[in-house]
Amino acid sequence: MKRLLKTLYVAAALAFVPVMANEGYKDNSILISADEAIKMIGDPKVMFVSGDSGDVYTLGHIKGSVEMYAHHLHHADITGKMHCAPLFRCIDDAEHYIGSKGISNDTTIIAYDDFKGPNATGVYYFFKSYGHKNIKVLNGGRAAIMALDPAQKKYDAINAELKAEKKVGKKSKKILKNAKKGKIELSDAEKIEHEAALKASKKLQKEITKRLKVVAQDLLVVKGDEHTTTKKYHIEKDELDYSYIAGKEELKTAMEDILKNGKDSKYVIVDTRGMAEIIGERKMDNVARGGHIPGSTLLEWNKISDLEKKLSFKESDELQKVFDHYNITPDKTVYAYCQVGAGRSTEIITALKLLGYKDVKAYSGSWDEWGNDMNLPLKR
Repeated sequence: MKRLLKTLYVAAALAFVPVMANEGYKDNSILISADEAIKMIGDPKVMFVSGDSGDVYTLGHIKGSVEMYAHHLHHADITGKMHCAPLFRCIDDAEHYIGSKGISNDTTIIAYDDFKGPNATGVYYFFKSYGHKNIKVLNGGRAAIMALDPAQKKYDAINAELKAEKKVGKKSKKILKNAKKGKIELSDAEKIEHEAALKASKKLQKEITKRLKVVAQDLLVVKGDEHTTTKKYHIEKDELDYSYIAGKEELKTAMEDILKNGKDSKYVIVDTRGMAEIIGERKMDNVARGGHIPGSTLLEWNKISDLEKKLSFKESDELQKVFDHYNITPDKTVYAYCQVGAGRSTEIITALKLLGYKDVKAYSGSWDEWGNDMNLPLKR
């Protein structure tokens, strides 16, 4: 058994080899590595904010963090109208929402998601647009923290042991069950042997479960609900930063220029969604029309994340190759949109910022607004 535990522990450790955040970005002010972030867990001046959904958060979140689902940051009515566009929410609503998460103006925020990046960058741009000063995106998200957590390695090893023991018990249980149904024959000695094996397995499973619960208390990524203490949060109108977000009038101007000048246009509009949404086959939420903004460059967000290394962004040279391929150059003004303006679009915009692009914005209304405005053109 000791040899088995040692083998499982080594296997778990190898499976969770931490990957360092990539260097080479021109703008290093956006990301924070897991090595740096892990030291800040539990700091009362720091709040880790998950951009993933409430269900995902409950299944596993960084200890002490709160949930601000990126898909819900953009606030529009059922017709897609944003009452304080291009802001994601009206100021009073944003102040109340942020404060309810236990965040004050001097809180350092570390935005994260599973590891892919869209939901974390949605949180990042949300706060940036309201003038929040101290905020970072955790490159590699929750997965990167788990990779560095010693308790997680122990937990995974013990959990693997528990799963293996459950298989042992299940085998004896199945044999006894089949014997009871008359599917197989067992001698009295065989029946006693399997009953003893099942009893021993159940006992061992209880012992392993107890050890698992003890180790779980030290995990940095935990299950369960959010716990917050409301704080006061204030947004100064003079500190609103519109350099990160755009409204539909800006997008309309860019679209008209692109349709008129083609590749010579000074604008690029990037549709970051999947093809089913782009061609109008799939409609989400309460959007009346499917399709995309005419003249858009179709670049799906998942070309940006490093899925192999489980990092939110590929290395700088790989990112640049992607954008060069789509003729998205630093001299252009770039707008990106998705369904709700915080998520897939902000993943693209953040990648461009990392590369040093200056004039890049997320269309905060995105398709939720454009698709519901019958006065705006679309293409399928």
